[in-house]
Amino acid sequence: MANTSWPEVVVQASPATAEALENWLFAAGALSITYRDQQDQPILEPAPGEVPLWDEISLIGLFAQGSNEATIQDALQLAAVSEQLPLPAYQIQALQDKPWERSWMDDFKPMQFGANLWVCPSHHSPPEPDAITVMLDPGLAFGTGTHATTSQCLAWLGNLSQNTDNNPLKGKSVVDFGCGSGVLGIAAALLGAQTVYAVDIDEQALIATRQNADANGVGEQLQISEAEQLKQLQVDVLLANILFEPLTQLADDFAKMVRPGGLLVMSGILLEQVEPLCMRYNNAFDFEPVCEQNGWALLAATRQLG
Repeated sequence: MANTSWPEVVVQASPATAEALENWLFAAGALSITYRDQQDQPILEPAPGEVPLWDEISLIGLFAQGSNEATIQDALQLAAVSEQLPLPAYQIQALQDKPWERSWMDDFKPMQFGANLWVCPSHHSPPEPDAITVMLDPGLAFGTGTHATTSQCLAWLGNLSQNTDNNPLKGKSVVDFGCGSGVLGIAAALLGAQTVYAVDIDEQALIATRQNADANGVGEQLQISEAEQLKQLQVDVLLANILFEPLTQLADDFAKMVRPGGLLVMSGILLEQVEPLCMRYNNAFDFEPVCEQNGWALLAATRQLG
């Protein structure tokens, strides 16, 4: 039987040694290299142009399928000589061949948010046929509901769905700022929003949002927009699942964008960032109590009438 595994060479690195070890693996014939954090160390909001690394890193070099282990060992020794390195300590392990494009299905299952909102992958049937269900598969763009920031926003939307007699989103205009996969804007449209403006600096996110909106039957309600275009509008609800720094910078724009009495929901912020962010916004918005999940916060606020 032919060897169908993909050999991986694993070597431990630090920020100071990572580049040299990466060059060594490529010189030995690695097809690709993955950087993996050993300590679950978060890195948030790097400065422009900065590419920070974890303190303790595993470099994983993937070699051609079926490659002989002895051949890889010889190549690693020769590469160390050519790169003028002492031979690093390493391990060779096998990555078994499998249909990777389908492997996510084992773990990604329907998730409920609030009373009546679900996010469901396409290989599952909606768990509750009468509920509001966003059909969504993992893709290149961020946002399926598995991260705490997205989860909190979906829960906020899902709780709105409990009020069937006076749906706060029915006929309203909504901005999904930093739309990623479009999951929040699509959920808002399915919950009754008349128009959803989707904004993101990532072109791939806008493509994913359009595809996902069409797949959920709300393509006509969703408009791909640029942030500059929205400055001319006033909307009823603004959802911004981004990060602390851009949220701080956008305070004046958001205050103009949300109509008096409208709603602002911000996520992507840590608990310790809540107070300075509220101080930036509280001259224009009245905040509800903070929601927290796994150290991440969600802020919901109403635009002041004055």
